[in-house]
Amino acid sequence: MASSMRTPGITTAFLALLPSIALGAVPVSLSPPPNASEPLLESFVSFSIEFASFPDFAGNSSHPNNFSYNLLTNLGKLQGSNPIIRVGGNTQDYATFNASQEAALIGTFDYSRSRDYPTTISIGPAYFDSYSTWPGLTYIHGFNMGKNGTVGHDTLVGTVPLVCKALDTNKLAYWQLGNEPDLFKTSAQGPVRPAWWNEADYVEEWLNKTRTIRQLVEQNCPEVLSSGRFRFYAPSFAGTSNSLNLITTWTAGLDADNDIAFIDSHNYIGGATQPGVTLQGTLMNHTSTVLSVAKHLNESNILRASGSQLPYILGETNSLYNEGAPGLSNSFGAALWGVDFNLYCAATGIKRVHMHQGTNYRYASWQPVQTVNESLGTKAPYYGNVMVATFLGDLNAGKNVTIGDIELGGEPSIYHSAYAAYVDGRLKRIAVIQMRAYNYTTTDTEQSARPNESFSFHLPSSTGGGEGEEESSSAVKGIRVQRLLANGSDAITGITFDGSSYNYELDAGRPVLLNNVTRGEVLQVDEEGVVTVDVPWSSAAILSLDW
Repeated sequence: MASSMRTPGITTAFLALLPSIALGAVPVSLSPPPNASEPLLESFVSFSIEFASFPDFAGNSSHPNNFSYNLLTNLGKLQGSNPIIRVGGNTQDYATFNASQEAALIGTFDYSRSRDYPTTISIGPAYFDSYSTWPGLTYIHGFNMGKNGTVGHDTLVGTVPLVCKALDTNKLAYWQLGNEPDLFKTSAQGPVRPAWWNEADYVEEWLNKTRTIRQLVEQNCPEVLSSGRFRFYAPSFAGTSNSLNLITTWTAGLDADNDIAFIDSHNYIGGATQPGVTLQGTLMNHTSTVLSVAKHLNESNILRASGSQLPYILGETNSLYNEGAPGLSNSFGAALWGVDFNLYCAATGIKRVHMHQGTNYRYASWQPVQTVNESLGTKAPYYGNVMVATFLGDLNAGKNVTIGDIELGGEPSIYHSAYAAYVDGRLKRIAVIQMRAYNYTTTDTEQSARPNESFSFHLPSSTGGGEGEEESSSAVKGIRVQRLLANGSDAITGITFDGSSYNYELDAGRPVLLNNVTRGEVLQVDEEGVVTVDVPWSSAAILSLDW
């Protein structure tokens, strides 16, 4: 069913008329500053898909979901490699296996536990057919750790061979056992471990079960072992302050078998029903993002100080836990939050970010199928994914992309942020995110004219080479602007990036250039080496430098 589409229609002439707030020129270095990230890993923009929703997102070999595939490969083209798909979430620990079941998945809802996904789930062999639909993508299959006893053991033993068959070495990214075990004894949906279960107990159980997986892999797909592909995301904790401590878990010997590839943690900025959660105060708030990510940076730094050199990633994250809040998580403001959150993670050393998705989830980047609750289509957060992938650029090996957080000067502001992308040690792109909420549906006459903020950057005067090289006298020749736009922070449709829409109705998620949106802007650097870009409230822009 086609949804109504509101086109932003922001023209260059309109931008010039907006009320403007100016900041002083901020110097941006030619080469990465000391606080810039290490070179990014490929597939920084990745996804986590709820286990029970995966057949909706991927389809099957008879009816592949090409809409999802188009959206994923759009991002792959921008960042040089396709997103890695983690299949997991709460429902991976509810899923049991029935070898004689014909249906891929049978789920039963218990609304006292969750209204968004089934909490009693049985999967059959057909479930794994969904791994055949997206050529060129790689996966992490989440095994059930929550279920103990005979059923849990039989599910693990029954599904490992099917994962081996479905995900040969060409489709296999990594392995995962259990989702958020630090909530196993405290979950509001029902504890699955006793109150005395601690870090040492978890480590013992994890090692026993991963060793069982290894034995089954050796029997069913030994090439995974010989190719070095038996590597895990772990421990996949829900956060940094729950009933199990990551540092204690690590020192208890979680990686005794040296088969962990990434330290995996999860993060949400807040809860969908938490009192006081707002679009401006919770999501469109740079300080909120900084404080949320800081907990993971602290954990990562402690691990590194203890001798671990494994990269730290967010294997599941999004705006508000419990699948997001309508009017917040599905709005354009959430897309701007997603840009700021992902780029701040990239700039501070988080190596990869998997944005969590699910059927009918309010924070989803797209709805993969038509349901009674939600229309099939591309959602606002996807446009944030596109901007992040565009800004980071090609991350394949040898590209050497690093990200720096640009301090905009003056008092720290919750309302804006900026980042620099360096390619092979040289400044290549600048991203600016303006997060003052502009609600286009408001009746407040004070917001009838959309305000505008001017950002000025003092650029290097030359393309000077590295150590031992002569400096070139050529300055920046021009700067191309790509904008992330909508009518306001509360918009849920009519969103564009660089003049293109990714709506399902236009070309099944492929980019379609619109003819009534600003595109092709070029900025010039003045004689002092300063470039200024005007950014309307509730929008973002990328400045690409031509040396």
